[in-house]
Amino acid sequence: MKPTPSGWPRLSSGLTYKEPAEMLDWLCQAFGFEIRLKVEGEDGALLYSELAYGEALMMLNGERLGPELRFGMKFLSPATAGGITQHLMIFVDDVDAHCAQARAAGAVIADEPALHDYGEAYWADRSYGAVDPEGHLWWFTQRVRSANET
Repeated sequence: MKPTPSGWPRLSSGLTYKEPAEMLDWLCQAFGFEIRLKVEGEDGALLYSELAYGEALMMLNGERLGPELRFGMKFLSPATAGGITQHLMIFVDDVDAHCAQARAAGAVIADEPALHDYGEAYWADRSYGAVDPEGHLWWFTQRVRSANET
């Protein structure tokens, strides 16, 4: 397998929001993302952006409905779709501190930080679940034990 282009992970995700400019700022404040790229239209509307968290990369765009369809398909926020459209998991260094930051920024904590131990042959993580203001579900996790580690 050939290496990816410089600065790009093998997998990146894209999220759709009704209010992408507001969510761009919120995701940085609540979850600690950093803006890597921000493209605005002549009217100042956010057309496209890229957020980074360590080597993770997420693309963010606004909804596309009606005449704005892309690939002949709607791009919907969970707020418009009426439920969770996907969920993401990100490894963080300190899940409890991260949860406190997210909660202070207004994230709905769907699952409080807890230990998830899959047994000695696997691993143990401390994780929590958060829902952003438009309904995307996020999992943040901290590895506390690797497989077969005693």
